[in-house]
Amino acid sequence: MTDATTIDNAKLMKQVEQHSFPLLFATISGAHLYGFPSPNSDFDLRGAHLLPLEDVVGPGEGRETVEKSGIHDGLEIDLVTHDVRKFFSLMLKKNGYVLEQVMSPLVVYTTPEHEELKSIVPDCITKHHSHHYLGFAATQWKLFQKESPPRVKPVLYVYRVLLTGIHMMRTGEVEANLRRLNDDARLAFIDELIERKLSGPEKSQLPRADLEFYEREYQRLVSELESASETSSLPERPAGKSALNDLLVRLRLAGVS
Repeated sequence: MTDATTIDNAKLMKQVEQHSFPLLFATISGAHLYGFPSPNSDFDLRGAHLLPLEDVVGPGEGRETVEKSGIHDGLEIDLVTHDVRKFFSLMLKKNGYVLEQVMSPLVVYTTPEHEELKSIVPDCITKHHSHHYLGFAATQWKLFQKESPPRVKPVLYVYRVLLTGIHMMRTGEVEANLRRLNDDARLAFIDELIERKLSGPEKSQLPRADLEFYEREYQRLVSELESASETSSLPERPAGKSALNDLLVRLRLAGVS
């Protein structure tokens, strides 16, 4: 399993150093975060940057989002960062991805303000985050059904988001690693699917005879997430707006350390 100890952070750190703006944080998302990276998986580098004050208050439009992809030092890297205002705004919506990025244990670059941001995340989680995970799963499942031949990877992504949503509704915690999620779920077929993906292209396709089983599990987990949302003790609205606003103002006035 690829983790923070086997990732070459020095090469990824070059992307931080070459970024157009100071970064609040940069973490790894995607298959590495989810617990099933292949040897050729690209690195999804995600984070938040800080636009200069003059770009924010002046008449010009600052680069709210910076995107960059390509091969760097032998690594395929896909980098996406948002200005802190946009990033914080996304945190107050039912967007599970940005919360996963903040809380990712695969940290390439961090600041004291990143640690402060992580402490605000629990106050941004609501029961309506279930809609994010249900929506993603439904979209990906429809795409998977159109594949010929069907592949393992999209199915893993579907089950990952459903189990993340169920865990969030029940605990109020952000957990994106499918292996750790399955420690609680105890679904034997998850480990089998992960092993198929890691075995290489020759086993990355699914036998059509198994599709009915995977669809039943998909429908079962959708129902489980819907039920977990209905019975969740999470609030209807996020409570972190004031803390995020305070952090945003301080970042604008002082910049990232």
